[in-house]
Amino acid sequence: MTPPGGCTNRASPRFLPRGMMNKQILPDRKLASVAPMKEYNSVDAKDTELVLVKERNGLQYTNTAIISTAPPFTAAEPDRETWGKKIDFLLSVIGFAVDLANVWRFPFLCYKNGGGAFLIPYLFFLLIAGMPLFYMELALGQYNREGAATVWKICPIFKGVGYAVILIALYVGFYYNVIIAWSLYYLFASFTSDLPWVHCNNHWNSRNCTDPKLLNASVLGNGSKYSKYKITPAAEYYERGVLHLHESAGIHNLGLPRWQLSLCLLGVVIILYFSLWKGVKTSGKVVWITATMPYMVLLVLLIHGITLPGALDGIKAYLSIDFERLKEAQVWIDAATQIFYSLGAGFGVIIAFSSYNKFNNNCYRDAILTSSINCVTSFFSGFAIFSVLGYMAFKHGVDISEVATDGPGLVFVIYPEAISTLPGSTFWAIMFFIMLLTLGIDSSMGGMEAVVTGITDDFKSLKNHRKLFTLVTAGGTFLVALFCITNGGIYVLTLLDQFAAGTAILFGVLIEAIGVSWFYGVDRFSEDIRRMTGFKPGLYWRLCWKFVSPAFLLFVVIVSIVKFKPLTYDGYVFPNWANLVGWGIAVSSMSLVPIYAIYKLFTVRGTLKERIAYCIIPENEHYLVEQGKVPQFKLKHWLAI
Repeated sequence: MTPPGGCTNRASPRFLPRGMMNKQILPDRKLASVAPMKEYNSVDAKDTELVLVKERNGLQYTNTAIISTAPPFTAAEPDRETWGKKIDFLLSVIGFAVDLANVWRFPFLCYKNGGGAFLIPYLFFLLIAGMPLFYMELALGQYNREGAATVWKICPIFKGVGYAVILIALYVGFYYNVIIAWSLYYLFASFTSDLPWVHCNNHWNSRNCTDPKLLNASVLGNGSKYSKYKITPAAEYYERGVLHLHESAGIHNLGLPRWQLSLCLLGVVIILYFSLWKGVKTSGKVVWITATMPYMVLLVLLIHGITLPGALDGIKAYLSIDFERLKEAQVWIDAATQIFYSLGAGFGVIIAFSSYNKFNNNCYRDAILTSSINCVTSFFSGFAIFSVLGYMAFKHGVDISEVATDGPGLVFVIYPEAISTLPGSTFWAIMFFIMLLTLGIDSSMGGMEAVVTGITDDFKSLKNHRKLFTLVTAGGTFLVALFCITNGGIYVLTLLDQFAAGTAILFGVLIEAIGVSWFYGVDRFSEDIRRMTGFKPGLYWRLCWKFVSPAFLLFVVIVSIVKFKPLTYDGYVFPNWANLVGWGIAVSSMSLVPIYAIYKLFTVRGTLKERIAYCIIPENEHYLVEQGKVPQFKLKHWLAI
């Protein structure tokens, strides 16, 4: 303790380990005092505190310095960009997670799988897998401040997982941008007092085109559902006027790209480029529009929808509870796959977005908030969708099941037809397609950001040329996407949708969860989170990360393989070679995991044991190999929770 009247010149206490801030020093001691620090990051290397007591002019003062025997921990790149505001990050994550599937898939799944009863397995899988995986990726990106590939400095042998998810995000961009282009095409077509999908006197209509007013229960009593009726003006506009599907005999007969859709696709790519070219500072501002607009439009559509005749019947059908359906395995499978794809874990987007956060950001709160908003949005959108489907069923005198459908058939056929019968149909059409456009844009922005961040973080020379690399990436997706806007482009799109991000993304996240929870260690990962947020994740989260979530992902991977059926599109059966091409696309990304692991194992130095050690411990702890103190070689590491 310094005597009265003495002066103290200690280092700031924030640099001292807990328990040493109140160290007492004897006043008559003039020699250096050395005290060991706590263990660094659960390894044996220790830091020391050097306290030097000097005497000058009869007064004693102390100097404190930290001497580290371990490589210093660097939380972030000093020059790494961060979000302009916290709300920019939240809107970006919400905008990515809330996409077209929230509108065109969840409501139908809920309806066909027991209505309100479907929420039981849906919420169950949200709590045991969806939310924990979402939380894991947020924390992983924020702590390491790296993209999907370089984040694996924590366990280098798994870097192939990062490359795999980046490639998958690129594949998805090839066809997802096409769906956004369709929305833009429909939006332009809506700026007319006479919507083009109202009548049968257009040049694209077939001779069999039938006025919807003539279709009722008696006409449709032949077993054909109204939602699958291909000769309504709305159905023909989509398949013949927009896609020109009637001019293709199949995936072997694609034809040339449609110039109208090409221009719309180019417009989408330009929007994406100028939203991303300067990094999160610009994309964080764009999402203020793209992430909030869908909610405003959904609310307007719902308010108007519930005033329509038959709307309440549609909502009742949506919410009808059938607990007997919970006995069926397919209901639980649908809930598991939906919650996984709905939150968007595994595409590298969440890791990329969170890598631009400040180090001490509360990622736990962000995970709870954003994943909850996503699921509530899915449920809320069902009211807007089924109020209109109820109106359609009432109008044609059929059961809800006759008009209920999902996917493009819902948002590009059934819903536009319903809108066309309303007073002020032009306004409602414009509102609806603006909603689809914004839902798609911010999700596509997330996917492209994952690619750009992941590659530029890995190849540092590209960081200074982000604008050019973003242009090349956007241009590449445009060129490949041209195959999806030919006369037979819907077949290419269906192929990519089925294989590019199906089993491959499930496999990628499974390996990611194993790499973080088992090889890096869930206890160490939890300690990383404590360093950021000030508190350690509870036992529930640690158990989910280590056991429950990997088991869930393994189950979904197995189911996706076992349940695989040869590809079809509305009665068209894809040839065998097309299915082989699809599996080739899936394998092209999954194979990067073992290929990189083998490459890494054979390119490091040392004996086989040393090579394995270098591959599975964090890069900044390679000194432990020389010391023979590799935690992963001890049973304690694998049992820790």
